[in-house]
Amino acid sequence: MRVTDPLLPQIAEAFAIPIGDAAIVATAFTIAYGISQVFYGLLGDRIGKYTVVTFAVLVSGLGTAAGAFAGDVPVLAALRLLSGSTAGAIIPLGMAYVGDVVPFEQRQAVLAKFISGQIIGMLAGQALGGILGEYVGWRGALLCLGALFILVFFMLAAERRSGRVVEVTTGGSASVLRQYKTLLQSGRVRLITGTAFVEGMLAWGGLTFIGAYLRQAYGLGFDTVGLLLATFGLGGLVYVTTARQFLGKLGERRMVRLGGATLGLAFLCIAAAPPIWMFVPLIIASGMGFYLMHNTLQTHATQMAPKSRGLGVSFFASCFFLGQSLGITLLGWTVDHIGFEPAFVWVGVLIAALAAFFAWRLSRDADGMS
Repeated sequence: MRVTDPLLPQIAEAFAIPIGDAAIVATAFTIAYGISQVFYGLLGDRIGKYTVVTFAVLVSGLGTAAGAFAGDVPVLAALRLLSGSTAGAIIPLGMAYVGDVVPFEQRQAVLAKFISGQIIGMLAGQALGGILGEYVGWRGALLCLGALFILVFFMLAAERRSGRVVEVTTGGSASVLRQYKTLLQSGRVRLITGTAFVEGMLAWGGLTFIGAYLRQAYGLGFDTVGLLLATFGLGGLVYVTTARQFLGKLGERRMVRLGGATLGLAFLCIAAAPPIWMFVPLIIASGMGFYLMHNTLQTHATQMAPKSRGLGVSFFASCFFLGQSLGITLLGWTVDHIGFEPAFVWVGVLIAALAAFFAWRLSRDADGMS
């Protein structure tokens, strides 16, 4: 998901285009990732969640590896679109599969490990994207990642044939559009999904361009850029290990406000062009701030439509990733026409304001949101 972030400057240089134009590579992946999730819940229910994930990994790996041979940006973007549309099955159906096979009293611990895996994967993707980009180029980076995904496919397929995989299937629903219409009639659903859309637009729109800023303003190598971006995942791991203490001491509303303020302040500090060593604590702080805010929002997403929980969570995820796609596009235009610093300032101010607004709504609607 994040492997192309540190590679954007290299892709832009390879095809002699502005950074904002090269960002279509990241946009294509995230928009496909977001849209595809609304369909995978139904498909997983019908033919088996583990089965869908297994073959989605294969197609995503093939698309990623093929990107190494792209002759121009449109072809590369199309292949990232394919990879994103298939990778979109993995996280939501993975969580649903855990729900199918893990008893409720053990599920929270398993899902905590699942989330930790996501964060470590994001950390590794950004770090390895930069390191591989430095030593084998962006084409080599995509080829290595595609090969790794194909290896995972064989591991999943072997497990699927072992007899240990338990698939829970249903006939699916014939009234998906009607369910979405009912879902959107809820003000609580509109609030949570709308906030997720704007959060994705601001937070990930801004984070995507930190690597390009480090490359342009500080002249860092791609490997160093990747390692710096990976510290965002460290911030997420700090959150995972301290979430229970934060929740007990602050409560949800203060966690949201603290998360938005921390993330916003980090962007404002980055816009001030600090010494290079400051980027480590700033990016770590941005990761922790993001998860303080996002995981509270995500928790409410699992409760906003209890009669259609799977559909609701899928829609929430789609809104979040579609927001990312719009944010990358808007921030790319801003970076090309105004500069990195104004873009980071706007993101910092608006993400803090968004967090304050959502915390206020949590307070006002405490009875309905709990």
